[in-house]
Amino acid sequence: MPYLPITLSLAVISLVISILGGLVIALILRTKLPVLKELALLYISFFRAIPSLVQLFLIYYGLPQLIPGMRVVDALTAAVIGLSIKNAAYLAEIFRAAITSVDKGQFEAAHSIGLNKFQTYLKIILPQATRNAIPASGNIFIGLIKETSLVFTLGVTEIFAKSKLLSATSYKYLETFLAVAIVYWLITIIYTYLQSLLEKKLNKPYES
Repeated sequence: MPYLPITLSLAVISLVISILGGLVIALILRTKLPVLKELALLYISFFRAIPSLVQLFLIYYGLPQLIPGMRVVDALTAAVIGLSIKNAAYLAEIFRAAITSVDKGQFEAAHSIGLNKFQTYLKIILPQATRNAIPASGNIFIGLIKETSLVFTLGVTEIFAKSKLLSATSYKYLETFLAVAIVYWLITIIYTYLQSLLEKKLNKPYES
């Protein structure tokens, strides 16, 4: 399908931004700065509570009324922003839990050998937390792939939007939508397999 790259690029770009945003928010949640921590909690609560479609509409149709400069943002960019900020909220909680799961003794051991807080997180904590976060993060990515089907409401033509156009002209609704469903299924199967390989690689040093 010629529109499959659009679906995949939407999912991958949104995931990368979500990971970066989620990691920053997770680290903020571990700080003792009241204002930043409360803002992070508010962000998570707000964007986890709102349906993805509502968020997309708020960003593409609503924000330009409040911020005139947003009128130059095209539908594809708005879709990436909408998908990213929502999934960053979910990933923040996953990363926070993954970091918390690392034994506190690791922090003490790192400080005892002279590592500062930044070095401790970068060299000791985050590598271990990454291993713990991958399974749940994989579920987020699979959900993100499926959420790309919502961006047709903004006028972005990806595989689901194209299937709607094809079915409307051919009247072959069952065949068209079944084909799209199989494409999503195959993407999920391939990604699940790649994720399992990554998990095995990361778990190898911990195998006895």
